[in-house]
Amino acid sequence: MSIDKFFGFELIIKSNCDKMWKMNGDKMMKENKIKNLLKFYLLATELKNKIRSGWKVWNIERDRVESVAEHIYGTCILAIAIDSEFDLDINLNKAIMMLVLHEIEEIKIGDLTPFDKISKEEKRRLGKIAVEEVLKDLSKSEEYIELIEEFEEMKTKESKFAKMIDKLEADIQSKIYCEEGSIDASDIKNQKLLEDDRINKLIQQGEKTIADFFIENDRPIFKEKIINDIASFVKKNELLKLKSE
Repeated sequence: MSIDKFFGFELIIKSNCDKMWKMNGDKMMKENKIKNLLKFYLLATELKNKIRSGWKVWNIERDRVESVAEHIYGTCILAIAIDSEFDLDINLNKAIMMLVLHEIEEIKIGDLTPFDKISKEEKRRLGKIAVEEVLKDLSKSEEYIELIEEFEEMKTKESKFAKMIDKLEADIQSKIYCEEGSIDASDIKNQKLLEDDRINKLIQQGEKTIADFFIENDRPIFKEKIINDIASFVKKNELLKLKSE
């Protein structure tokens, strides 16, 4: 065999080996990406089984209480509906992404409420650690973490809108539970509630239902007039009747 043929075979073998290495490397990378996305999916969908713990504080009497995932879904539907009917000049897709991700921390730290006696600063610190842990394996983790931080800081139009939607959805849910008779302000037994300055102030102002407490407590956040108007409508009207109209 000539030297030229020998080196020609060598180059062919090397080229084939390189292709095999690349194929194996691409396969491993693809499998890692699949593992990472499924790991995130499995963690995130744990929120389907995590109950919104705030309702327990109010001694809700109901066979089934909403999960964190149901709250997230509710915020997204509410955002879409409001964007459909009113022009608020926001990037809806960005706001929806914030809402989809805004409870990710609860996978690790649970649904902490103001009655858990934890400061906002400590809750945010723990939440940030939790978010980074849950998202760490995703290729777009930094992008998603930045969206969550933007949501928490409430400085952009989308983050302010998303935060208002987060609160308004909970207010609507409280009104539904009140109309069902699942929660009753005249039957508050939780000592934490009885001793809470905000609750006592709202009672002194003449607020009568737990839905009233929720709405008026969140009222300062509703800077956008239409959001404030929706909250007022929710407070004054029977929502469950709307489904049959």
